[in-house]
Amino acid sequence: MNLGYNSSMALILAVAIVSMLLVLSEFGWRRGLLKGEFGRKFVHITVGTFVAFWPFFMSWNQIRLASLAFLVVVVITKYFHIFRAISSVQRPTYGEVFFALIVGAMTFVTHSKGVYAAALLQMSLADGMAAVVGTYWGKDNKYQLLGHTKSIAGTATFLCLSFVILIGYSLLATKGLPITMVVFGSLSATILENLAAFGLDNLIVPLFVGILLTKL
Repeated sequence: MNLGYNSSMALILAVAIVSMLLVLSEFGWRRGLLKGEFGRKFVHITVGTFVAFWPFFMSWNQIRLASLAFLVVVVITKYFHIFRAISSVQRPTYGEVFFALIVGAMTFVTHSKGVYAAALLQMSLADGMAAVVGTYWGKDNKYQLLGHTKSIAGTATFLCLSFVILIGYSLLATKGLPITMVVFGSLSATILENLAAFGLDNLIVPLFVGILLTKL
C-alpha cells in the first residue's frame, strides 16, 4: 500500500515539475527573458533532460501513461498555440509530438534505466544545445542538406555531446562500450539528426541509440 502511494506521488511530482517548467518558460517568453531559439530550446532541454531520468523513480507503466497525457497536451497546445515558447518556431515541425511519442515508445525498446537516459539525452541535451549553438555561432558556416539548413557549429556540438553522453553511459554501465562503438554511435546519431526533417530526429535518434545500446 505504501509502495503504491509512493509510486503515485512520484508520477504526480514528475507531472508537476514538467508543468512548472512549461509555466516558467512561458513566463520568461512573455516577459522577454527567453527569446528566439534559446527560449524555445529551454523547454526542450530542461524538460527532456528531466524526463530522461524518469525510470529512476517511476515505473515503466507510469512513463507510458505520462507519455500519452503529454501527447494529448502537446496536440492541444500546438493547435491552440497555448504556449508560445514551444510553438513560436516558424518552420514546419512536429518535434514536440515526436518527443511525447518517444518518451513512451522507449519503454518498449529497453527496460534499462541507463539506456533510456542515454537515448533521451541525445534528443534533449545534444539536439537542444546543437540548435542553440547553431543559431548563435552557425550563421557563417551553414549548409543545406535535403532541403533544410544546418550549420557546422551545430552539428559539431551535437557530435561532441552525443559522444560525451555515450562515454558517460559506458563508464556507468555494468558492461562498458568499446570506444569504437562509442564513436560509431555518436557519428551515426549525428548523421540521423542531420537527415531527419520536421522534428523527426526527436523520434529517430533516441530510437536508434536505444536499440544500439540494447543490442550491445
